[in-house]
Amino acid sequence: MESTYGGYHDIQASRQDASLGLKTIVERVLGRQGKVIIPVFAVGRSQEIMLVLEELMRTGQVPTLQVWLDGMIWEATAIHTAYPEYLNSQLRTQIFQNGENPFLSPIFKRVDSVDTRQKILNDPEPCIVLATSGMMNGGPVLEYMKHWADNPNNTLIFVGYQAEGTLGRRIQRGAKELQMTERGQQISVPITLNIETVDGFSGHSDRRQLLNFVAGLEPKPSKIFLGHGEEHKCLELASTIHKKFGIETKAPQNLETVRLR
Repeated sequence: MESTYGGYHDIQASRQDASLGLKTIVERVLGRQGKVIIPVFAVGRSQEIMLVLEELMRTGQVPTLQVWLDGMIWEATAIHTAYPEYLNSQLRTQIFQNGENPFLSPIFKRVDSVDTRQKILNDPEPCIVLATSGMMNGGPVLEYMKHWADNPNNTLIFVGYQAEGTLGRRIQRGAKELQMTERGQQISVPITLNIETVDGFSGHSDRRQLLNFVAGLEPKPSKIFLGHGEEHKCLELASTIHKKFGIETKAPQNLETVRLR
């Protein structure tokens, strides 16, 4: 089993609460004419955020404005658009019966060149940018941070898990400056924009869901291996499963070999 959200306090918000949280932040930023940067993973998370933003703007809950997609988001979204029969039932109904494909909304625009990105960076009007990479360890999201991180009217919104050791995690924990390279020179960018985290959009199950999964297993397994999580989260979930269900658990170390018999 995974243990990404296996820690004692890892209970995620509902999708409805997550959407409301995103709406509240976007309203606040647009009210002060700021920019919104959302680091996202190209597949899955991007499309979930797109659906929420499209609904908020279509229903008038937030002002309609441009949402720019930078990185591989456009290509990944094109696959969702090409195969709507594999989307959830609500989306299938919206597309096939109502003739409305939210992924094709005119609010979404592709950043298709360096020149387009430069125009966005220099445009004083408020906008929302979804850009890869999701944990900010590279990708076009760094270009937006380089230009917009020093403006307190702007906001960076984390909607995905930020792993230990990533730039995203350091910023989430309160880093005050960004070390970057520009034209071969090392530069330091002060981070004064607002940092927000909206839980509930993650593709990973939270602690409660993971424990419910174990409770529903039939027959009960003799041993459960925990991985895909920070060390303390693996160990915390392993300990809880052992105490709660009496199942032997193990959280293998990196590169550890386990023999199954």
